[in-house]
Amino acid sequence: MRFADIRFPLIVLLLIVLAGIAWRLWPAADVLEMPPGSGILEQRGDSLQPLLPLQSVPGLDPLRVALGEKLFHDSRLSVDFSLACASCHHLDKGGMDGRKVSIGVGGALGNINAPSVLNSAYSLAQFWDGRAASLEEQAAGPIQNPVEMGATLHQVLERLEQDKTLRAEFKKAYSDGLTLDNMLNAIATFERSLVTLNSRFDRYLQGDKQAINEQEIQGYRRFRELGCTSCHQGALVGGNMYQKFGVLGDYFAGRQVTQADLGRFNVTQREEDRHVFKVPSLRNVALTAPYFHDASAPTLSEAVTVMARYQLGRELADEDVAAIVAFLGTLTGDLPQVATR
Repeated sequence: MRFADIRFPLIVLLLIVLAGIAWRLWPAADVLEMPPGSGILEQRGDSLQPLLPLQSVPGLDPLRVALGEKLFHDSRLSVDFSLACASCHHLDKGGMDGRKVSIGVGGALGNINAPSVLNSAYSLAQFWDGRAASLEEQAAGPIQNPVEMGATLHQVLERLEQDKTLRAEFKKAYSDGLTLDNMLNAIATFERSLVTLNSRFDRYLQGDKQAINEQEIQGYRRFRELGCTSCHQGALVGGNMYQKFGVLGDYFAGRQVTQADLGRFNVTQREEDRHVFKVPSLRNVALTAPYFHDASAPTLSEAVTVMARYQLGRELADEDVAAIVAFLGTLTGDLPQVATR
């Protein structure tokens, strides 16, 4: 075979190899310009961003939302009239109470860090262990929990039925008026409305290149390069899958393991679910310290360091931690404009 016969195939092969090298060397996070309002920002190196802007939940009945807001702040839902849902979920402070564990009726202490109620409509399930499939199911849990609100659903319903104004409002919102199912649905409908729109990062995704600064862009770049988006992705930046706490290191080694530490195992009783938790959303995460189910990380910097160590097997440089924390701060959206009673 003459060299001229194989020259063209060799040239083609060489071009393919060079193209592959260029693809790997091309900066993965250099952003291409996109028109404002495009919704998703494309980039070099791959096709689409792993994160998406938040959107309001469509089709919510405003009458039911208003009823749910009232119930969310109503202390009649607790056995001794001392607590409401808002007692542990401060809507003006990131949707949680800032404590390691919440304080229930009679000063009782919970056994796990209260998650934020904000943006919970888009979560695949509720609670750290995912034991509630819907927000209605979640709303019923704390009311009946003896160390939280300590009441019974029927007890609460009987109290509410004595309120003529509330009964009339339920009749307007639901054809069958005030029932247990409608009470829980109203609370859940209000919670579905608690979507924190207009974060700086969402504006950046939608084409506003001035919405975040250079350090925050670098933080997002490192967040992606390190592999954080393998669990924290989508519109919630998490909240759509379960994952073991300690993929590349034993987070629970050398400590007294509590029932809360067992995570999803408490629900399924499957050994593979031991220490598995719902991946939390990182929306508004700058507001929701302390972090993790056990509240063991008091600052966001420490939380990022621990996550890198046990989930990614990496020890991060200080500048990487600072940049990622800066990026996470851009995920804070507009907090709900609701009255705190």
